[in-house]
Amino acid sequence: MVIDISKQLIEYRSSLEAFANSLTRNVDDASDLFQETAYKIIKNKDKYNVGTNFRAWSYTIMRNIFINNYRKKKRRNLLIDSTENDFYLDSNQSAVANSGESQMAFDEIMTSVNTLSDDFRIPFLMRYEGYKYDEIAEELNLPLGTIKSRIHFARKKLKGMLEHQGA
Repeated sequence: MVIDISKQLIEYRSSLEAFANSLTRNVDDASDLFQETAYKIIKNKDKYNVGTNFRAWSYTIMRNIFINNYRKKKRRNLLIDSTENDFYLDSNQSAVANSGESQMAFDEIMTSVNTLSDDFRIPFLMRYEGYKYDEIAEELNLPLGTIKSRIHFARKKLKGMLEHQGA
Protein backbone atom coordinates (compact mmCIF):
# COMPACT_ATOMS: atom_id res chain seq x y z
CA MET A 1 0.00 0.00 0.00
CA VAL A 2 1.44 3.34 -1.10
CA ILE A 3 0.46 6.55 0.63
CA ASP A 4 0.37 9.93 -1.10
CA ILE A 5 2.29 12.18 1.29
CA SER A 6 1.10 15.35 -0.47
CA LYS A 7 -2.55 14.42 0.09
CA GLN A 8 -1.86 13.64 3.75
CA LEU A 9 -0.05 16.97 4.12
CA ILE A 10 -3.00 18.84 2.61
CA GLU A 11 -5.45 16.94 4.83
CA TYR A 12 -3.55 17.80 8.03
CA ARG A 13 -2.37 21.28 7.01
CA SER A 14 -4.72 23.21 9.31
CA SER A 15 -3.87 21.11 12.36
CA LEU A 16 -0.14 21.37 11.59
CA GLU A 17 -0.44 25.15 11.22
CA ALA A 18 -2.31 25.34 14.54
CA PHE A 19 0.42 23.26 16.19
CA ALA A 20 3.09 25.53 14.70
CA ASN A 21 1.23 28.55 16.12
CA SER A 22 1.07 26.96 19.56
CA LEU A 23 4.82 26.30 19.50
CA THR A 24 6.01 29.66 18.17
CA ARG A 25 3.24 32.05 19.25
CA ASN A 26 4.12 34.15 16.21
CA VAL A 27 2.33 34.02 12.85
CA ASP A 28 5.44 34.51 10.71
CA ASP A 29 7.52 32.02 12.69
CA ALA A 30 4.65 29.53 12.58
CA SER A 31 4.44 29.86 8.80
CA ASP A 32 8.20 29.28 8.50
CA LEU A 33 7.98 26.28 10.83
CA PHE A 34 5.11 24.78 8.81
CA GLN A 35 7.00 25.24 5.54
CA GLU A 36 10.17 23.70 6.95
CA THR A 37 8.13 20.79 8.32
CA ALA A 38 6.33 20.25 5.01
CA TYR A 39 9.68 20.23 3.20
CA LYS A 40 11.14 17.71 5.63
CA ILE A 41 8.04 15.48 5.40
CA ILE A 42 8.23 15.42 1.61
CA LYS A 43 12.00 14.94 1.64
CA ASN A 44 11.72 12.01 4.07
CA LYS A 45 8.53 10.41 2.71
CA ASP A 46 10.39 7.13 2.24
CA LYS A 47 10.92 6.97 6.03
CA TYR A 48 7.19 7.07 6.74
CA ASN A 49 5.82 3.66 7.72
CA VAL A 50 2.51 3.07 5.98
CA GLY A 51 -0.20 2.26 8.48
CA THR A 52 1.23 4.42 11.25
CA ASN A 53 -0.33 7.67 12.37
CA PHE A 54 0.70 10.34 9.81
CA ARG A 55 -0.44 13.17 12.07
CA ALA A 56 1.71 11.98 14.99
CA TRP A 57 4.67 11.46 12.67
CA SER A 58 4.35 14.96 11.23
CA TYR A 59 3.87 16.53 14.70
CA THR A 60 7.05 14.82 15.88
CA ILE A 61 8.96 16.21 12.91
CA MET A 62 7.60 19.71 13.59
CA ARG A 63 8.40 19.52 17.30
CA ASN A 64 11.95 18.37 16.58
CA ILE A 65 12.49 21.18 14.07
CA PHE A 66 11.16 23.68 16.62
CA ILE A 67 13.49 22.38 19.35
CA ASN A 68 16.51 22.35 17.02
CA ASN A 69 15.77 25.91 15.88
CA TYR A 70 15.40 26.95 19.52
CA ARG A 71 18.83 25.47 20.30
CA LYS A 72 20.43 27.24 17.33
CA LYS A 73 18.85 30.50 18.38
CA LYS A 74 20.12 30.03 21.95
CA ARG A 75 23.67 29.44 20.72
CA ARG A 76 23.54 32.58 18.58
CA ASN A 77 22.23 34.66 21.49
CA LEU A 78 24.92 33.62 23.96
CA LEU A 79 26.98 36.68 23.06
CA ILE A 80 26.53 39.11 25.90
CA ASP A 81 27.38 42.78 25.50
CA SER A 82 27.96 44.20 28.94
CA THR A 83 29.15 47.56 27.65
CA GLU A 84 27.73 50.31 29.83
CA ASN A 85 27.84 53.14 27.33
CA ASP A 86 29.07 53.07 23.73
CA PHE A 87 28.50 56.79 23.15
CA TYR A 88 31.09 58.23 25.53
CA LEU A 89 34.32 56.69 24.33
CA ASP A 90 36.45 59.65 25.49
CA SER A 91 34.68 60.17 28.78
CA ASN A 92 36.60 60.88 31.97
CA GLN A 93 36.32 57.32 33.21
CA SER A 94 39.76 56.47 34.49
CA ALA A 95 39.10 52.80 35.25
CA VAL A 96 37.36 50.09 33.31
CA ALA A 97 35.72 47.20 35.11
CA ASN A 98 37.22 43.82 34.28
CA SER A 99 34.46 41.31 33.64
CA GLY A 100 36.85 38.50 32.73
CA GLU A 101 36.29 36.57 35.95
CA SER A 102 32.51 36.67 35.68
CA GLN A 103 32.72 35.70 31.99
CA MET A 104 34.89 32.72 32.91
CA ALA A 105 32.35 31.65 35.53
CA PHE A 106 29.54 32.00 32.98
CA ASP A 107 31.51 29.92 30.46
CA GLU A 108 32.10 27.19 33.06
CA ILE A 109 28.40 27.11 33.89
CA MET A 110 27.38 26.93 30.21
CA THR A 111 29.92 24.15 29.61
CA SER A 112 28.34 22.21 32.46
CA VAL A 113 24.82 22.95 31.18
CA ASN A 114 25.76 21.61 27.75
CA THR A 115 26.79 18.27 29.29
CA LEU A 116 23.24 17.67 30.57
CA SER A 117 20.99 15.40 28.55
CA ASP A 118 18.35 17.11 26.38
CA ASP A 119 15.62 16.07 28.83
CA PHE A 120 17.16 18.33 31.48
CA ARG A 121 19.04 20.93 29.42
CA ILE A 122 16.16 22.17 27.26
CA PRO A 123 13.68 22.90 30.10
CA PHE A 124 16.51 24.39 32.20
CA LEU A 125 17.60 26.75 29.40
CA MET A 126 14.01 27.73 28.64
CA ARG A 127 13.48 28.58 32.33
CA TYR A 128 16.76 30.54 32.30
CA GLU A 129 15.44 32.50 29.31
CA GLY A 130 12.39 33.53 31.33
CA TYR A 131 9.77 31.03 30.25
CA LYS A 132 7.27 30.13 32.95
CA TYR A 133 6.93 26.50 34.01
CA ASP A 134 3.52 26.14 32.36
CA GLU A 135 4.81 27.68 29.11
CA ILE A 136 7.69 25.20 29.03
CA ALA A 137 5.33 22.32 29.72
CA GLU A 138 3.04 23.44 26.91
CA GLU A 139 5.85 23.98 24.39
CA LEU A 140 7.52 20.64 25.13
CA ASN A 141 4.16 18.86 25.44
CA LEU A 142 5.02 17.44 28.87
CA PRO A 143 3.21 17.50 32.22
CA LEU A 144 3.92 20.50 34.47
CA GLY A 145 5.25 18.27 37.27
CA THR A 146 7.73 16.65 34.88
CA ILE A 147 9.05 20.06 33.85
CA LYS A 148 9.44 21.22 37.46
CA SER A 149 11.17 17.96 38.37
CA ARG A 150 13.57 18.11 35.42
CA ILE A 151 14.53 21.72 36.14
CA HIS A 152 15.04 20.88 39.81
CA PHE A 153 17.28 17.92 38.98
CA ALA A 154 19.16 19.97 36.35
CA ARG A 155 19.95 22.59 39.00
CA LYS A 156 20.97 19.88 41.45
CA LYS A 157 23.26 18.20 38.87
CA LEU A 158 24.80 21.54 37.88
CA LYS A 159 25.43 22.46 41.50
CA GLY A 160 27.21 19.16 42.03
CA MET A 161 29.27 19.54 38.85
CA LEU A 162 30.29 23.10 39.70
CA GLU A 163 31.16 22.23 43.30
CA HIS A 164 33.27 19.34 42.02
CA GLN A 165 35.11 21.65 39.58
CA GLY A 166 35.83 24.17 42.33
CA ALA A 167 37.28 21.54 44.67
